[in-house]
Amino acid sequence: MNKVLFGIEKCYIAKITETEDGIEYGKPFRMPGVTGFTMDPQGESTQFYADNIVYFTATSNQGYNGNLVLATTPEKFWIDIMGQEKDSNGAIFENADDKIARFALLFQGEGDKSARRHVLFDCTATRPSREYNTKEQNISVGTDTIPITINPRSRDKAIKAYIEPNEQNKNIYDKFFEKVYEKNVQVEQAGV
Repeated sequence: MNKVLFGIEKCYIAKITETEDGIEYGKPFRMPGVTGFTMDPQGESTQFYADNIVYFTATSNQGYNGNLVLATTPEKFWIDIMGQEKDSNGAIFENADDKIARFALLFQGEGDKSARRHVLFDCTATRPSREYNTKEQNISVGTDTIPITINPRSRDKAIKAYIEPNEQNKNIYDKFFEKVYEKNVQVEQAGV
């Protein structure tokens, strides 16, 4: 078990398609150049008082809001997730009516003992903020920051999961980025 966590790498996106039969995930594609990711919990705590004390506390878990920071946003994300269009000359067009898709976010966070692999099951993004800096004697690299909302998944309220490698889960861990992980999946059943 890790005592400390640091670093992020191997970031992938799997587009969600939702039909009457439920949610389906596309094949994960890589998001290179990730420099950071933050997640802030969303939800409330409500207290009920009786006998002059806090008698009962109810909490709600509404997922997270966060920011994914990258060197630059890949073209596939602009087209597949942000709904932008590529013309015959290779130009990417943003339109006020672009339809933004939901997705799963997968990544690896380093630790002092082992690397945890994470999946956030139901995410939405808004347009990234982009930073351009003038070139001086020292280059100051700009980044893209993608605001992300992580919601409870509609079919089972799952929000996120992570796995650390061990003897029993080696095959699942090794193939984690090939398909979105589901609870108690076996390698044979997962088709990976």
